[in-house]
Amino acid sequence: METLKKITASPLFLPLFALAVLLIFNIIFVDGFLTIEMTDDGRLYGRLIDILNRSSSLIILALGMTFVIATSGIDISVGSVIAISSAVCCTLIGGRGDGAAEYPMLLAMLAAVLAGVLCGVWNGLLVAKFKIQPVVATLILMTAGRGIAQLITEGQIITVYYKPFAYIGSSIPGNILPTTIFIAIAMILLVTFIIKKTSIGLFVQSVGINPTASRFTGINVTFVIFLVYAFSGFCAGVSGLIESSLIRAADANNAGLNMEMDAILAVALGGTLLSGGKFNIGGSVIGAITIQTLTTTMYALGVSSEQLPVIKAVAVIILCLMQSSKFRVMFNNWKSRNKVGPQGDKNFLMDEKAVNKA
Repeated sequence: METLKKITASPLFLPLFALAVLLIFNIIFVDGFLTIEMTDDGRLYGRLIDILNRSSSLIILALGMTFVIATSGIDISVGSVIAISSAVCCTLIGGRGDGAAEYPMLLAMLAAVLAGVLCGVWNGLLVAKFKIQPVVATLILMTAGRGIAQLITEGQIITVYYKPFAYIGSSIPGNILPTTIFIAIAMILLVTFIIKKTSIGLFVQSVGINPTASRFTGINVTFVIFLVYAFSGFCAGVSGLIESSLIRAADANNAGLNMEMDAILAVALGGTLLSGGKFNIGGSVIGAITIQTLTTTMYALGVSSEQLPVIKAVAVIILCLMQSSKFRVMFNNWKSRNKVGPQGDKNFLMDEKAVNKA
């Protein structure tokens, strides 16, 4: 019993449990879910590979969102930043029918990531320096971002025929796995290095728990908040490269659409409280894979893309309730009533007073 309590108390239990339930459901109801085959040119393909491939950009996005939420913030502009990054990259490479690039692909990729960082810097200035509420500050770029992307592409969908650009979203010749998986792993290692070898992770948690106390201890709260939004923009810029490479085009209207919701849901599912404070990078990664598994499952069952956000919204509500101390007290009280009868009312009053006191 004690071992079971320790397992269920682990921050990774909920995301791993949700992922396990989805995988078991797919194994039972989706034909060929575990089937992995190899193409003639030596690449692996199958539903599992597709889930890892498609979840890579969401994993990267969730890494940046984790730091933002850990500081009690939110970034709802990342979907539009993906559109801007995609537009910059594809515009520089160009849609020449002869398959050549107008500018070197490396330059276009750097410019796209830089565009994402600049968007993050803008959000960071509004939130950290001018003290605008994070939802309002990032709503500005969320609203204007797709318009900016439209201006960059001149209202057109730019299709890239330069073949090496497709390697970002598929795989480099000779590799059996998609390149996106290696990019996601590299980003995870980068974030892990930052957390383990620097004090940034500790500063982020401190700011999220109590920014006033953090300031009195000598932490530059403004700079920490600014950095997390800049990093979120960087992650969105990298995700923009992947998303545009997957379709080999820049679509300002649809690139990164609703991905901000998926990123927030992945972080919440991973165990990071939306109120800020302690965060869980591993949980966010598992949460992103779980969200993509859910998306793939719904499509496999014939659920339309218009209905899918409703299912995700229900998941957000459930997660928010699970993170609510008030809801947990009410749930524990309900269990107590079923076990010990009237004594449960007394326990509820005592627990509620403890919560209000806390």
